[in-house]
Amino acid sequence: MTSLDRARHNSLILACLLLLWHLLTPTRASAEVWLIDVEGAIGPATADHMMRGLAQAEAARAEVLLLRIDTPGGLDPAMRDMIKAILAAGIPVVAYVAPSGARAASAGTYILYASHIAAMAPGTNLGAATPVQMGSQADPDTGDDAQAQDDAAKPAGETSLQRKLVNDAAAYIESLAQLRGRNAEWAVKAVREGASLSAQDALQAGVINVVASSVDDLLQQIDGEAVVIAGVSRVLKTKGAAVHTHTVDWRSEFLAVITDPNIAYVLMMIGVYGLIIEFYSPGFGLPGVLGAVCLLLALYAFHALPISYAGLGLLLLGVGLMVAEAFMPSFGILGVGGIAAFIVGSIMLMDTQLPGYQIAMPMIAGFAAFSIGILVFALGMLMRARHQAVVSGFEHLLGARATVESVEGGGELAWVRLDGELWQVTCDHKLAPDDKVIVQALDGLTLQVSRESGGTG
Repeated sequence: MTSLDRARHNSLILACLLLLWHLLTPTRASAEVWLIDVEGAIGPATADHMMRGLAQAEAARAEVLLLRIDTPGGLDPAMRDMIKAILAAGIPVVAYVAPSGARAASAGTYILYASHIAAMAPGTNLGAATPVQMGSQADPDTGDDAQAQDDAAKPAGETSLQRKLVNDAAAYIESLAQLRGRNAEWAVKAVREGASLSAQDALQAGVINVVASSVDDLLQQIDGEAVVIAGVSRVLKTKGAAVHTHTVDWRSEFLAVITDPNIAYVLMMIGVYGLIIEFYSPGFGLPGVLGAVCLLLALYAFHALPISYAGLGLLLLGVGLMVAEAFMPSFGILGVGGIAAFIVGSIMLMDTQLPGYQIAMPMIAGFAAFSIGILVFALGMLMRARHQAVVSGFEHLLGARATVESVEGGGELAWVRLDGELWQVTCDHKLAPDDKVIVQALDGLTLQVSRESGGTG
């Protein structure tokens, strides 16, 4: 092989290697922005949708993940999961409160502070980030007189537990403000005093970076901005970038449905009553299967929701007492106690004061009325059964009337047919065929009868 042939051969190998590297290496397309809407109360479904969207945006090597926010707040665990994902993101995250009239209240304010760039549309607001207390107003860690006096000296409704929640939230949002170089003083004020700001005031106070009228305007304004990702400075290239909207898929929609407190409550009640019906009349199958599925879905939803286990225990105790009243009548004591426990447990079930995570009172009243109806129906059936004549054993033959079919021994022994069977009968009077008799007693397998007036003999 000549040197010229060798050179051509090496060039061909190099070209093949370059072509193979080009085919196997994912090429970066033009800058793309992934848009995720964060609307309504923030809960497990919102957090799941946002975090999976962020992971997919990172896999697609998007230039920016844009969160378009309009929320009144939400659950603290879901909010913190979203913030953890934002802080660990491999791409810049831009929070944008839009459209006009939207808000980033409570949990939305924390997410805005955690994002690399914070923006708002004109006519929007943020703030009111004071945490909503969960559970009892009592402080489980203290109970001495000095603490009680200290609590009494505080403003109405503020206890040591509430102060702990506020202090923790204030420190959390202050750390986010320091991380992103934003106004930490106002952030603490939003937590401690529930302060709020409009878009223009937030821009002037250094709470946000941009006021933009639209997504295109926002992308144009932040083009060229430098953000730090994993300790490395990165310049955004968003001008004219294509926007890909990450829509809600079936999984997020399903999670949003079952984690609605009212839906979870209905699923639990269907599950409980389905299993009760199956245990009462086994073999049918459908109530048991449907009840088990609904109960498992409800338990999954309760795992993601802030529930009070004391409320759940009272609710199940109430159902159990009402069922026990139907099977072991106690003149209403178990039933009334069960109804009271059921209603109180239903009201206590959601361990939060957030408006979007409360069970509707009409829902509770409806199931309470349904349970009372079942209890009254079961008791009525039981009382009717007690007053019915006995239809099993030999006792139901007493007082029965029959006609003599045949006689033996000159009329001292006779045979009658009752309930489709022939019975031997004895009587103080001689009997003849076709005589009408009434059963008075049972002696072994022989009936003692009396002849009705008007018989022969």
